[in-house]
Amino acid sequence: MATSIPDGLSPGAHKLAVFDLFYFKIESFFNFIAGMAIFTIMLLGVVQVVGRSVFNFPVRGYVDIVEISITVFAFLGLAYCQRLNGHVRMEIIIGRFKGRLFWGTEIFGTVIAIVVVSILMVYGWDHFMRAWSIGDSTMDIEIPLWPSKLLVPFAFAMLILRLVIQLVGFIRLFLTPSHAHQIAIPKIETVDEIAQAEIDAGLAGEEEKVDIINRDSA
Repeated sequence: MATSIPDGLSPGAHKLAVFDLFYFKIESFFNFIAGMAIFTIMLLGVVQVVGRSVFNFPVRGYVDIVEISITVFAFLGLAYCQRLNGHVRMEIIIGRFKGRLFWGTEIFGTVIAIVVVSILMVYGWDHFMRAWSIGDSTMDIEIPLWPSKLLVPFAFAMLILRLVIQLVGFIRLFLTPSHAHQIAIPKIETVDEIAQAEIDAGLAGEEEKVDIINRDSA
């Protein structure tokens, strides 16, 4: 997916590209929060182990804190991951398609994904409302559960918007597969391109190791 706006776009395509990049900034922000949550839980785990083992003073409510934090790092990065095409894709068959057949397949898959995620969002909202209405909380230190449960439908709503943006991008390419710029869609890589990227990354890593060894020898 492009990180800059190509030249020569129609007014509609330009607006789509601008909105795509703007929304990516929002996705990146929430993905950063998810990453910081993982880092914080890791540090808290160290404090828990050291406190329990060395000082016999564990973190009170550690299990409860981990329980409610799972939704932060498990869901807030969904839209960001979708934007970068980071989810697992099965392309054994569709990877051989070209032109309108390929983009039509992507449209079909995206529509199915929107329907499925929408259903999950509705059920996630129901779980949030249930926790809100009954005052559900964790077992140990009784942290309210509704904020963490609210993150689930919120994250699904973000993912749906990302899928809608991609759907518009796929429809553009389906209508004009040979002329339209690839805007607001994940970067589609073939098996050969993925393999070459892994080879290049491996060679770059080996060259870096050699440079470090040479500097240490000098």
